[in-house]
Amino acid sequence: MMRDLPPRARVPLLVLGLGALVAGMLAGLARLGVDAPAASLAAWHGPLMVAAFFGVVIALERAVAARAAWAYSAPLACGLGGLALLAGEPLWAGTLAAAGAGVLTVVTVRFVVRQPEMHTVALAAGAAALTAGDVAWLATGVPARAVPLWIAFFVLTIAGERLELTRFLPRSPFARGAFAALALATLAGAAMAGDEAGARSLGIALLLFAAWLARYDLARRTVHDRGLSRYTAVCLLSGYAWLATAGLAMAANGLVPGTPSYDLALHALFVGFVFAMVFGHAPIIVPAVLRVALPYSAAFCLPLVLLHGGVALRVAGDLAQAPSTLAAGGIANAVAIVAFIATAAASVARGRRASRA
Repeated sequence: MMRDLPPRARVPLLVLGLGALVAGMLAGLARLGVDAPAASLAAWHGPLMVAAFFGVVIALERAVAARAAWAYSAPLACGLGGLALLAGEPLWAGTLAAAGAGVLTVVTVRFVVRQPEMHTVALAAGAAALTAGDVAWLATGVPARAVPLWIAFFVLTIAGERLELTRFLPRSPFARGAFAALALATLAGAAMAGDEAGARSLGIALLLFAAWLARYDLARRTVHDRGLSRYTAVCLLSGYAWLATAGLAMAANGLVPGTPSYDLALHALFVGFVFAMVFGHAPIIVPAVLRVALPYSAAFCLPLVLLHGGVALRVAGDLAQAPSTLAAGGIANAVAIVAFIATAAASVARGRRASRA
């Protein structure tokens, strides 16, 4: 029995995820009034980005770590869910996304059984939140019902991965206890976010979680290094600032769909925080998943600057209620993501040439 997929067999799964990313970005631009070819997908911008793209990427990373062929059914199901949305089948899309997230949860729970540590529990809780969010979307047909749980998924997954990567740092019992309390508060706030008080409590938990990460993450030290270490640290610390921004907006105004505060909070978190983490961790994760070299160069800094500039424009557009500024921010974010993918591809090609030499 095959215990794992070879790196080349993982590429089609990544292609499914990238397809969902492109469709999701175009759908997001269409929502902003930009003339984009995916206007019919505007309502599915969130599921394409979260359930399909990030469902594939994060489940693929976990499947590689699990070294079990069956675990790859998680990214496959999430990717097929994205295709179902493109085909105009949201019921099938939600079913496949929930199934993929369910397998991801099983994979992460197995890690908890093997290694019952705080970071594995956080990763499992994050996967369970994704599953619950996808089920909420499937049951109601309304992606907004899943948003608080998707927020918990990202925050717990990223916090768990940072805790895993820095688990050998000495931390006081207070710091460990605070992490556990904030993880529980994030889950509870996400579960109760349909109520204004619950949404505000989720915002407070995110704000405090951002402070915890900024205080205890190794990035505080490595930001003084050079090269990849410094770049990753800048990605992390700047991402934590956007997480705090999102938390502050939710704590002040809750999560009311259609309001400027809702748009500000979601894009500060899903774009500013989450994609900063993607940019920072890609040089570490891509080589592990695809077994290719991804040498760092200063060119990676440009997409990061574009990303944060785009999010800042979106925040300014929401505060001023200026649609043209919002659209400019959305375009800048799309350009930043495309530029990052192009930079990473060029880096892989450079690494292959160097290995041949």
